[in-house]
Amino acid sequence: MKAIHKIQKIDFSGSQMRLKVDGKEVKVNLTKTSSRLLKASKKERETYQISPSGYGIHWPLIDEDLSVDSLLGSKRSFDHPMTRLR
Repeated sequence: MKAIHKIQKIDFSGSQMRLKVDGKEVKVNLTKTSSRLLKASKKERETYQISPSGYGIHWPLIDEDLSVDSLLGSKRSFDHPMTRLR
């Protein structure tokens, strides 16, 4: 399976989440993105799983899932095999 995104780093500072995705640094304001992550402890924030495809990130301790596309502010084409409707 070819990865859609390559997530290289995730870290937090206050209400900001910083990601390194596909070689680019991205800052995400948690107040607009995820109240669960905003309120989460350091351990809860640092305990995450990246999907094998690189499409999403899951935080099991707070049951939060975010798509990388939404974090990047982009939408995938419906022609892409991972998003094609059946």
